Amino acid sequence: MHTPNQSPIYLIALGAFALGMASYVTAGLIPMIEASFAVSVAVAAQLVTAFTLAYGLGSPIFVALTPAHRQRAGLLLALGLFVIANAASALAESFTALMAWRAIAGIGAGVYLAMGIGASAAVSTPERRGKAIAIIMGGMASGVVLGVPLSLLIAEQLGWQAALWLVTLLGLVALVGLLLKLPSLPAATATTLSQKLAILGDGHVLVILLVSLLAAIASLGMYTFIAPLLADPAYGAVRSVTPYLWVWGIGGVLGSFLIGPLVDRIKGPVLTFAIMLILAVSLFVLPLAAALSTWLVMLPIALWGAVGWALQVPQNNELILARQAQGDGNLAIALNESALYLGSAIGAAAGGFVLLLQMPTWTLAASAGGVAALGALLQIINLRRQPTWNGDVQAEPYN
Repeated sequence: MHTPNQSPIYLIALGAFALGMASYVTAGLIPMIEASFAVSVAVAAQLVTAFTLAYGLGSPIFVALTPAHRQRAGLLLALGLFVIANAASALAESFTALMAWRAIAGIGAGVYLAMGIGASAAVSTPERRGKAIAIIMGGMASGVVLGVPLSLLIAEQLGWQAALWLVTLLGLVALVGLLLKLPSLPAATATTLSQKLAILGDGHVLVILLVSLLAAIASLGMYTFIAPLLADPAYGAVRSVTPYLWVWGIGGVLGSFLIGPLVDRIKGPVLTFAIMLILAVSLFVLPLAAALSTWLVMLPIALWGAVGWALQVPQNNELILARQAQGDGNLAIALNESALYLGSAIGAAAGGFVLLLQMPTWTLAASAGGVAALGALLQIINLRRQPTWNGDVQAEPYN
């Protein structure tokens, strides 16, 4: 059997890696940007909000507006916009311009990832489709988990702009490669707006999405403020947050791999409930551990990273199961990704508001823990619901 060329998939994954870096690198750059533009940390943190809010709200609109027969052009245009916006961010001479370019980069990133997943499926054989999509998502996750700390090491030596130039370079390499290697893509299936909105009438799906939203507010929102917390003299006066981001990232990689076998053995709603509880506890403990030791705090950070990244495996699995009869599981997963980015934007905005009120930095972690605990309580609805399709599907291997 002829094996299709896999190079476009890895090139799309490279672009996704750059996307992951761009999404959260500014969280670690906050102290540098704060000094460069003479703005407060609360204001500087809104760069993350601008990117993630534009991603979560703007990208679905632009994806919907992309003509069904222009999928390849739409993918390349989105990646090109992402590259230009990151280069312009590195060249920005005012904070206002930097904020605007981060928002534009967020739109380009969101459209690119959505269309990149579709493109990877289109250039793969059916039996390789799942692996192709996993490569794309793995590229993005690696960009956040591993690329962000790497870019911060470079920024500490060459300035915050260097981190954005690295993102630009990786995106440009992916763009040139895709221009040369990506074949024509089949036209997407045309659907009406009412068909797309019907999924929002599924109560079970809405609860899953809301839990993901709360998890992102807590986990990704707190990630934005890990530098200010650990820089506080009361919590270690850490000069470089990079080692702690590495610990968070390593925990995320381990969590992503270790959660796989558990999903096959434990019912999804139960696993999600346990993860949300662990996330809440790790965030509550974070400032307490930091006050005791700059080494001890690595334990809750690693646990937080592990469960934060692991959560979306059972969540996406539940969404697929919930919508498999309707055939729109992919749309449900896309909505879940939007929930994550919107949650990150809300978390960054809320954390900035907490700092504007001049509240102690420990309240950042405490508030995030409270949001995670709320998500655990909400998950009880899914625990009680336990749809028959879920039980049947997961009970089959034991019959």
